[in-house]
Amino acid sequence: MTASMPPPPVDSDLQLVERTVAGDQKAYELLVIKYQRRIERLIGRMVRDSDLVQDIAQETFIRAYRALHQFRGEAQFYTWLYRIAVNTAKKALVDMKRNPVISENALRGSGDDDETSRLGHELITDETPETVLAAQEIAVAVNAAMDALPEDLRQAVTLREIEGLTYEEIAAAMDCPIGTVRSRIFRAREAISARVRPLLEKQSGKRW
Repeated sequence: MTASMPPPPVDSDLQLVERTVAGDQKAYELLVIKYQRRIERLIGRMVRDSDLVQDIAQETFIRAYRALHQFRGEAQFYTWLYRIAVNTAKKALVDMKRNPVISENALRGSGDDDETSRLGHELITDETPETVLAAQEIAVAVNAAMDALPEDLRQAVTLREIEGLTYEEIAAAMDCPIGTVRSRIFRAREAISARVRPLLEKQSGKRW
């Protein structure tokens, strides 16, 4: 006699969604509590004005609540919620005529052996006025490179480098094949590296 599969946890995301759709408001409150900080952290990395973060997060959860009946569980709930948060933040940025920004910490957000991830490691040393200035120059260059990227490339590299999503999760969030995700991230990294490389070369003869 084979053992039966154990039932899913009582508070699994899918069950909380099903309970919410059935009219259990407390279930949705649990989802909000579970993901609020992650969503606010994500939005904070996209929006320059920190005062807008909570407003956009609140709008994200309102939109998610209204669309909750559309969630079928094919993807992780957070991936589905992430798409709503990104779209809500993008709409707010358009409405406010502001642009997404990448923080200096984003340079350290990936373990991949690529140009952008190595930058952070090169800058983590004893701080002097010179190194702080150089780091600021590089951050400005990265910001400019990100702002200049097409929207699809910017979103893909943000999901990977800042939020740390897998390629599979990014493909689900952006509703495109994994091959497309890899291509977008590669092109974004190349564009960012092209902006940053001259600054690194300028500093190559200096002690960090």
